[in-house]
Order: sequence, then structure tokens, then C-alpha cells
Amino acid sequence: MSSGGARIDLNADLGEGVGDDAAMLGIVTSANVACGFHAGTPAQLLATCRDAVAAGVRIGAQVSYPDRSGFGRRFMEMATSDLIADLVYQIGALDALARSVGGAVTYVKPHGALYNTVVSHEQQADAVVTAVRDVDAGLAVMGLPGSEVLARAERAGLDTITEAFADRAYTPEGTLVPRGTDGAVLSDTTEIARRVVELVTTGRISAIDGTVIGVDARSVCLHGDTPGAVGHAHAVRDALTAAGIDVGVPPS
Repeated sequence: MSSGGARIDLNADLGEGVGDDAAMLGIVTSANVACGFHAGTPAQLLATCRDAVAAGVRIGAQVSYPDRSGFGRRFMEMATSDLIADLVYQIGALDALARSVGGAVTYVKPHGALYNTVVSHEQQADAVVTAVRDVDAGLAVMGLPGSEVLARAERAGLDTITEAFADRAYTPEGTLVPRGTDGAVLSDTTEIARRVVELVTTGRISAIDGTVIGVDARSVCLHGDTPGAVGHAHAVRDALTAAGIDVGVPPS
């Protein structure tokens, strides 16, 4: 795509009790708010929702496996009914907190291991879609382009938000390089900003092996808990603005 008329959403994982949420809310346009299963207390989540409403940032429920000790980054084999119930619980609880301060949950984004699992795991992808639809068919699902969860969400009539990552390396297949692998998390602020501008203006990004891959994204994730996160986020937004790209929530 060209930069003329381009518009991109910037999102960040917030409410986790790590990082500088207040600073990130001044940069991003969407907040993936933890729901207590991998991180966050009710008081922290309420405060994050209140601050997001004050900043005019849309609120998404970042649902997770019940894995606080592992920060939701460990795969869990779960019965479909159990996973659906856990997800409905998380979405409903966060929406109640958001509504109490004048906001509302408008989309759902899986966190950590669940996010990566539903790229290809049919049973868990179906559970995510079922939970979202059962709570509110007007909610969107945010995920990786080409993922199983987004394909199933579209078939179920749900809106989908394709997402790219500013500070994560990609495989040649378009998936994220697993954390713990050398080069999986990027740290060069200038390079991160350059890659995001390239992604938004061309629809392409370089994989970890140098392969150029296509990535169709409506939103870009700026992790709030990595070293230098706020600096990375400022650089990305400034670079997008300099390239003539509007930062905001695109129309559905």
C-alpha cells in the first residue's frame, strides 16, 4: 500500500503491572488490557480502563490461559468447555470494569501462548471464537494475519483485526519467532521504527532469514514491557507521522 491516506492503529499490552502504562496510553490508540488470568489485579485493571477512557484509547480484552506464574506464556491443553468458560469470564469481567468508568471492551486479543496457539490449533481457535460470539457478536478478534482464529472468526461473522508486531522477528512463514530464540525480540529503536513504516507503506517486512514476506495489518503492537518500550513507541509514532501516515483506529 502507499502512504497516501494510510491509517494504522497502534496497540500495547497494558494493565499487567509492568512497564509505564501512562506513557504508553499517550502514544497508542488501542489498549489490550490484561484480564487477571496472566497478570493484573482488579484495581490495576480498573485504573487502566479509566486512564484509557481519559486518553480516548479503545479498550480490548487480552485473554489468557489461567497461568499467572508463567505470565501466560506456557501452552496449556484445555477442554473446550473449560477454555470457553475462562474466556467468557475474562471478557465479561473486564467489560464490567470498563463500563464502570465510561468505556467498553470492543475487541478481544489472546495473550502469549494462547495467541500463538490459535494461529494453527483448531480446537482452541474455535473456543476463542465461540467465547467472543457468545459474549457479544459485535466484538472484534485481533490476531495474526492468516491465523486459524481469524479465519474462524470471519466465518462466524465477527469483525477481525489483523496485527503485526513492531519489535518481534518473523519466520519466513509469517509467524513470530519464538521468544528465547536469538533475535526474536528486536531492540534497535531506529530499526524498529523503520520496519513499521516499511510494513505500513508497502505491506511487506523482512523475516529473520532475510526473506521478504507480505503482512496485511490493521494494527501494530508495541510491547510495553520490553526494555526501552516507551522510547521504541515514541520513535514508531514519530516515524509514521513523518511518513504522512495517520495513527488511529481504522474504520471497520
